Amino acid sequence: MRHRPPQLTRAWWNTPRLVRALTALVLTAVLAFGATTATVLAGARDGTDTIGHRSGPQAARAADLYFALNDMDAQAANLLLLGADPDYTALRRQTLDTYEQRRAQADADLQRAAEATAADPAGQRAVQTVLGELGRYEALVARSQLLAEQSHDPAGKPSAEALEAYRQATDLLRQQLLPAADQVTAANVATVEATHTERRDALADGLWWILATGLLALAALAVLQRTLSRRFRRLLNLPLAATTLLVAAGLIGGMTLASRAADQLAVAKANAYDSVIALSRARAVAYDMNADESRYLTDPARAAAYEQSFLDKSQTFARLDGATLTTYDDRLAKAADRHRADRTQVPFAGYLGTELGNITFGGEQDAAERVLTAYQQYQRDDRAMRALLHQGRLKDAVTFNTGLAAGQSNADFAALTAALDDVLAINQHAFEQAVADTDADLGATTATTGALVIAAALALTVIGVRPRLREYR
Repeated sequence: MRHRPPQLTRAWWNTPRLVRALTALVLTAVLAFGATTATVLAGARDGTDTIGHRSGPQAARAADLYFALNDMDAQAANLLLLGADPDYTALRRQTLDTYEQRRAQADADLQRAAEATAADPAGQRAVQTVLGELGRYEALVARSQLLAEQSHDPAGKPSAEALEAYRQATDLLRQQLLPAADQVTAANVATVEATHTERRDALADGLWWILATGLLALAALAVLQRTLSRRFRRLLNLPLAATTLLVAAGLIGGMTLASRAADQLAVAKANAYDSVIALSRARAVAYDMNADESRYLTDPARAAAYEQSFLDKSQTFARLDGATLTTYDDRLAKAADRHRADRTQVPFAGYLGTELGNITFGGEQDAAERVLTAYQQYQRDDRAMRALLHQGRLKDAVTFNTGLAAGQSNADFAALTAALDDVLAINQHAFEQAVADTDADLGATTATTGALVIAAALALTVIGVRPRLREYR
């Protein structure tokens, strides 16, 4: 193999060729830096769009649908439980109004879910299941109420026909409607989890790629600037100096935006969204627990099953492994005392445990503590209601269970749901704020500004080099 003589190599790498090669390197490095930064930030924007505007809200709406369906059934059970007793006329009217409100809410949630899952075959099938079965459920509830009215049932003692119609309705809800609604929630939660993991890792790698390509562009500019200074004996090339400043500003801006996007993604997903979903599901489970109490009083033949269902949902809300309905209150009180002595310790799991272990925002700790306190009181009310029934005081148990006066079960349940709504609102606001901040950071203005910076850097590089090359013509 022949080697080119050193003098020929020096002759071939004359000043014009060297300057053109270095200019090409600078242009390529600046383009690579711009493309890398744009790709990283576009990925962050797409991830935030999925989490903040599509799958995240869809999961929350599906959880809201689950809640609305559960409360519909709770109100249907309460209507059957109250019977035709004149002492409950006002409460019956209020219960019926709440049922209608939840039905309208479920219809609205279903409509939004159908629109949101148009491109998701599994989600669409789940929504269609709910749409198809909800009408049948409502018809069975209406039939149950009609039969109860016709037979003038006393409180807590519905007729066999009315009870059978309600059994069919609640079985349909629990076996078909609720699992389908939960499937929509689970599918969107899985999408959020996958998107968050992918975007988090991509941003972590992307920060290094932005830094590497930015430093490469700056290094290439430095070499070109030094070459021009030495070959043409000019101290400073102003266009190239301006290019260097633009690339440095772009590097700082790109790193800052990518870092902010990573932080906001963590706030939106790990700090806020995880709590939003846990609390949304906790609220739905709470309403299902409340319905189980009414079912327990309404249907003695299934009382044991509904009692076990209440315990199972209590464990979902705040899990205490091995606790029975008899020991649950004491176990919960001891766990709550340990937690209040050291709030960093959460000695129970479940949705409430998830929330208490994920306290991040101002006011969230106190709001979550109110949930725990209200939940303990609601659990104590449940035992009091069962004790009244075991004493043969059915109407007293019905009154205590459905009453809204201070100290009655539904009043304390309202306090629990209000506390849940408060802490949910804090996390929902933080989630929306983090998403809005990312939208503002990575919107059209940022993209346009970045494109203009890169275009200006490329143009200034050419402007800075061209006069020097003209000297060789």
